[in-house]
Amino acid sequence: MTAFILGLTGGVASGKSTVEARFRALGVAIADADAAARAAVAPDTSGLAEVVRTFGTGVLTADGHLDRAAMRQRVFADPQARQRLEAIIHPRVRAALRAECVAAQGPYAIASIPLLAEAGGRQAYPWLQRILVIDVAEDTQLRRLQQRDGIDAALARSMLAAQATRAQRLVIADDVLSNEAPPEALDPQIAALDRLYRKLASEVRR
Repeated sequence: MTAFILGLTGGVASGKSTVEARFRALGVAIADADAAARAAVAPDTSGLAEVVRTFGTGVLTADGHLDRAAMRQRVFADPQARQRLEAIIHPRVRAALRAECVAAQGPYAIASIPLLAEAGGRQAYPWLQRILVIDVAEDTQLRRLQQRDGIDAALARSMLAAQATRAQRLVIADDVLSNEAPPEALDPQIAALDRLYRKLASEVRR
């Protein structure tokens, strides 16, 4: 079990998957908020039952799964609906992430939370000992997003606009990992951060 939990976040196309892979290679356990959100509304869960009570059976597919496309369209068109959905999912995600991290083996664990700034930051996650933000310029995000998803600049900009700003993410950061350079430039940064977190975790255990 670990008592030192790090929050990892970054905007779309900032390179979270690459950074996560680097930490995993160092033996660090990572709990993923996206996976926890999917599990929170899987068939036969209390989360999905509450979604159906709130929004009706029209949000289900024929085989009883959440119709994510229909749900996404609904909440983007209605901010109040999005808030109701988040009120169902977010508490379950927070609880699942904390439980997974606490149960992890190793000196520290990482909770990977793409929307950490949007979901309340430190107030929503008071059990995070530290927050690491992957930082890239917006122009870099736009370029990578268009290349990755094959979309045009207008759609890429709208996706960025739906998230917290770069400044809003940086204000919650204890540590900042720059990901502007080629992937190999991450290695020395991550090695240094890993040494820091292992040291801090050892102090927590004393």
